[in-house]
Amino acid sequence: MRAAAFSEFGGPEVLRVMEVPTPQAGPGQVRVRVKAAGVQPYDTAVRAGWTPPGVTGGLPRIPGNEFAGITDDGVEVLGFSQLNAYAEYIVVNETDVTPKPAGLPWEVAGGLTAGVQTAELALDGLAVGEGDTLLIHGAAGNVGTAAIQIARLRGATVIGTGRDHEYLRSLGAIPVSYGEGLADRVRELAPGGVDAALDGAGGDALDVSLALVKDRDRILTLVEHGRAADLGIRVTQGVRTAERLGRYAALIAEGSFHFTVRSTYPLERAADAHREMEAGHGNGKIVITVA
Repeated sequence: MRAAAFSEFGGPEVLRVMEVPTPQAGPGQVRVRVKAAGVQPYDTAVRAGWTPPGVTGGLPRIPGNEFAGITDDGVEVLGFSQLNAYAEYIVVNETDVTPKPAGLPWEVAGGLTAGVQTAELALDGLAVGEGDTLLIHGAAGNVGTAAIQIARLRGATVIGTGRDHEYLRSLGAIPVSYGEGLADRVRELAPGGVDAALDGAGGDALDVSLALVKDRDRILTLVEHGRAADLGIRVTQGVRTAERLGRYAALIAEGSFHFTVRSTYPLERAADAHREMEAGHGNGKIVITVA
């Protein structure tokens, strides 16, 4: 089969289409003919040289841990894996896929799992609920887009940092600009204080969260994993589930939850997809289309 893979670690240029053995499903597994696969910072880290816990085997390696496609017996599904989604076929456990709602576009289904699952796990960890004021950095990104909506459904007020204020308002957030004076601008918007913060930007944005949120157990970073333990703040914990994925797929299909696809690339341009991911900024999800 064809896959976008790499035989050496490095920049986006090492990612190219190559022929690799087609996987075969074993007991308790399902093989999926991939139609679309989401792109994440996780994938670019794998390509650059990071090996996820539990991954064994050498190169070549196929990135990608979220996908949508059609099983060997003709069922349209979306699901998740640890690697191997940038390919014509992927084999996963039967428990790691859920049926795709009719009418849900392939590119949405293929890129759905990371944003909604990460966002819900993060907000569960932060115990965000009715009456809370939540600050989200990187609010227009994939996880931020989902987190705003989930937090609003739980009754929280959301302040979101980002460049596209109109987009953030459309999701239900109060927008605020990055840059010098950010902490003061947030204080003006939240005179009663900020209860929790979800950091999708790192650096100065995380420092602002530390200054604004009294309880460090209610600060979670998606990007500054190396600083988290020393600072006494959270990182995302928990496991992805097909139930959670199916729940949000149904909400999107019925029009009650918003999901933005920023751009799509064919498998042959997976390297370009990684270049856009690493350039940063932009609303929504980057997706690779396979077939």
